[in-house]
Amino acid sequence: MHSSWAPRVSQRLIVDDFFDNWTVQVRKGVLELCILNALAEDERYGYELVKALVAIPGLGVTEGTLYPLLSRLRVQNFISARLEESPEGPARKYYALTPQGKKVMETMNEYFADLNVGIRQLQKGA
Repeated sequence: MHSSWAPRVSQRLIVDDFFDNWTVQVRKGVLELCILNALAEDERYGYELVKALVAIPGLGVTEGTLYPLLSRLRVQNFISARLEESPEGPARKYYALTPQGKKVMETMNEYFADLNVGIRQLQKGA
């Protein structure tokens, strides 16, 4: 009896493992684009940005993953950061899109839209 279900369980674990790894890679690739888009209209402070990104189903963002990315995007001059005193507690760090970040975001959005069109065509059997 053990031998009949063991291969199915093993295959399911392999598929689950593959899917888990794949979703991690997709999220990593999309998260920077989501950050830039979240800052497109107005600056946001860190926790506000975390809340906006956590609300996106499947993105799986945490403060621990967000802040290092914000730092890297700032070093690349795609976003800027400033501290502002808050009457509700400690100073807040606000992040904003730079002109260079806006150009990168627009290019990434175009690429992502084209990629989605291609994927949908493949899904329809074109």
